Amino acid sequence: MKSNPYINEESLQKFTSIIANKIHNGFIIIERNDTLPFAVLSKGRKDVDHGFNFLLCCMTLGVWSVGWIYLTYVSSKEKNIVIAIDEDGNTFEEKCYSE
Repeated sequence: MKSNPYINEESLQKFTSIIANKIHNGFIIIERNDTLPFAVLSKGRKDVDHGFNFLLCCMTLGVWSVGWIYLTYVSSKEKNIVIAIDEDGNTFEEKCYSE
């Protein structure tokens, strides 16, 4: 394996610890490349219980509808992120946008 000059032991440890924390939070690794190094992680959709949310909406006279809409459209989508080490040896995380 050819080593890159910008990858040192500290940045590699930070990279693997970030990936381990994300896996602990429910992400799974879709793709990992140790040569460049980067990893693409994904977290599945969150199911929304619409019956329970409708009951909460009725009980709060419609105030919960804002939270319900947020749960339905934002938090129930699949999340994809990429974690990598840049040319300066810094670890970064970015969102991947899917179609």
